[in-house]
Amino acid sequence: MTSPRILPRTLVVRLDSAGDVLLAGPAVRAVADGSSYTALLCGPQGAQAARLLPGVDEVLTYDAPWVGFEQVPVSRAETSRLLDTLSAGRFDRALVLVSYHQSPLPIALLLKLAGVGWTAADSEDYPGALLDLRHRRLPHRHEALAALDLARDAGFALPPGDDGALRIEAPPDTTHLTGPEPYVVLHPGAAVPARAWSPARAARAATALAAEGYRVVVTGGRAERDLTAKVAGQHALDLGGATDLRQLAGVLAGARVAVTGNTGPAHLAAAVGTPVVSLFAPVVPAERWAPYGVPHVLLGDQGAPCAESRARHCPLPGHPCLDGIGDAEVLAAVAALDEDRTEPDAEPPREGGSSETERGATV
Repeated sequence: MTSPRILPRTLVVRLDSAGDVLLAGPAVRAVADGSSYTALLCGPQGAQAARLLPGVDEVLTYDAPWVGFEQVPVSRAETSRLLDTLSAGRFDRALVLVSYHQSPLPIALLLKLAGVGWTAADSEDYPGALLDLRHRRLPHRHEALAALDLARDAGFALPPGDDGALRIEAPPDTTHLTGPEPYVVLHPGAAVPARAWSPARAARAATALAAEGYRVVVTGGRAERDLTAKVAGQHALDLGGATDLRQLAGVLAGARVAVTGNTGPAHLAAAVGTPVVSLFAPVVPAERWAPYGVPHVLLGDQGAPCAESRARHCPLPGHPCLDGIGDAEVLAAVAALDEDRTEPDAEPPREGGSSETERGATV
């Protein structure tokens, strides 16, 4: 009689923003299917998203001083607390998920010091003894697929019937916020200003959508209430500051289409199956961060001089790559996605990619 397979206690690390955590979701599900216990270590900005992912037994947070846009002091006390938490978790294995331009080695060192037995990560840098599996991602790979590749090569596969799309736990019914009538979500903000319309351009889009007959719902966080009020004006419902991430998922799930920049809500919309008009500034490559697994239209000048600069603020007067998008383009993109969604014989998203509408799209 063969002995039963002993599944490992596994830690997945994704220390970035909510959008990055959502893109890690398929890899997390693969890990969870092959583990007895799965914890996700993320930064403070990703914690809400981490709690929405299926397969996560525990969410741990650490504000890593080498991640994020604001400088976080290097603290021996905080590092000691992290090591104690990781040691108490008795993790057998760890997968460190990073974007193509990031290094996994700082956290890999801490994992070794905490006694994690085996660690895998994509790494362009020589890892010495810090990685047990030094993985090399395929060129031009989407972030969601790159994470799945790492999980697979570390011995974790998606369970049967899992298509590898982005997914979250069932979002709440938010009709008490939106009303029952059909609507389009316009999310004008972004943590990185270069990835969003200017407020005036977003307000003009809300007006154009309303004039075309769409009911527009404007969303944003508490810190964006002035922005959402300006964008909504007299033409849209302003939900700025009215939702946490889980409630925002409910609002997005009820939308016909979401119009948003390359930011967390774009990936949240994808995770609830809502088509996305993606206002994509080329400061990072769309092939890696475009909405994944749902129909989408990519708008924005992908050949602008700022391409792949990772600039936080647009270096060009007038923010031409996004503010140069015309109302007619936006309306056509929304109409195409809305029509595709209501078409009974519409094809589902292609496995491992997107069912992309070729109107302004470049990926």
